Amino acid sequence: MLFQCFYPRVWADSAYGLPYEKMAEKGIRGLIFDVDNTLAFHNAPADEKAVELFARFRELGLEACLLSNNKEPRVKAFAEAVGAHYVFKGGKPGTKGYRKAMERMGTDRAHTAAVGDQLFTDIWGANRAGIYSILVSPMNPKEEIQIVLKRFLEKPILWAYRRKHPDEPKKNRQKSGRGTVT
Repeated sequence: MLFQCFYPRVWADSAYGLPYEKMAEKGIRGLIFDVDNTLAFHNAPADEKAVELFARFRELGLEACLLSNNKEPRVKAFAEAVGAHYVFKGGKPGTKGYRKAMERMGTDRAHTAAVGDQLFTDIWGANRAGIYSILVSPMNPKEEIQIVLKRFLEKPILWAYRRKHPDEPKKNRQKSGRGTVT
């Protein structure tokens, strides 16, 4: 299929309701996250919800790394607030940033999942790196013009994806079969 390289393994509403316990049970040891519009509004600091989410990861024995194309001050501040590793200017959709994130977490492709809100950077990059990819719906519909243009280009891909997976995006309830987070 023409668009298959952009398809996530699963599509959910939010990074905050994913079944991380099930992921850990199935062998996931590291989670790579985009920051803006995945974990927080664009350029917003980490809030209590984000801090609690990353504390939950530590309780589950999961490593976490932020991978962003943004500059270090933005990514470092968020990472320090939530207690995560980070890679700034990650070069997504290239694979180098994903490899660097896995190295920092001490994981490999088979034991890592990546979560992001953009097909052409987060999902394509994770797929190219051989990592389980999870698309989440953007947190805020108000975005910078370059992101608005990308969202327009994402529409036909998401339309094609929905034709094959009409039950997605998941309302953060994973069920067995296609789309189950493994």
